[in-house]
Amino acid sequence: MAAVILSARRLTRHFGGVKAVDGVDLDLHHGEIHALIGPNGAGKTTLVGLLSGRIAMQAGTIILGGEDISRLPAHARVARGIAYTFQITSIYARLSVFDNVALAVQRHSGDLRAGTLAALARVGLDHLADQRAGTLAYGHQRLLEIAMGLALRPRLLILDEPTQGLADAEIATFKTLVRGLVPAATVLLIEHNMDVVMDLAQNITVLNSGQVLATGTPAQIRANPAVQAAYLGG
Repeated sequence: MAAVILSARRLTRHFGGVKAVDGVDLDLHHGEIHALIGPNGAGKTTLVGLLSGRIAMQAGTIILGGEDISRLPAHARVARGIAYTFQITSIYARLSVFDNVALAVQRHSGDLRAGTLAALARVGLDHLADQRAGTLAYGHQRLLEIAMGLALRPRLLILDEPTQGLADAEIATFKTLVRGLVPAATVLLIEHNMDVVMDLAQNITVLNSGQVLATGTPAQIRANPAVQAAYLGG
């Protein structure tokens, strides 16, 4: 098995009496697609908020590539290779498609135009570079957000509900895209579409009520009685 790129231990975040994340352990391996699933309210988005630094944790440790990043702010984690695309599109609607991605590319040295167009080409949007981002179809906005994440050259790319609102043809394109990201990057995929999860992921972690219910391969998760009862049904 590949080396661990991110190791989280005992991550905890409570909101009042709600234990959104309650002592979660998670290991992500270099070059894998790892899915995070669970029912609504299981704590998935809070967990990736803790990993990305957008939500402060109350306890636990996060090690990225051997470095303790537990107390680093979100922008410092981006600089160390964590990119997070949101459950709801977070593009700059009034800017062009090109300028949205260029904002991410400028974090790195090199040719701004070439780097921007290369990121857009990876998601199939280079022909729309001059269009205002807010006028894109929803599915294209989601792909633009992924291009913005790719432009950061992440070691770890977190995709939060990326296929939400996509048509079947767009989902097929998305799956091809994600497969092409590894092994150069590790992908953490938060997704409700179980066909997408089972097709893409090498490993799956199931959250339920803020805790890890199970971790394993797709076959192991499918066969797990506790997962079937809590989430998959049957």
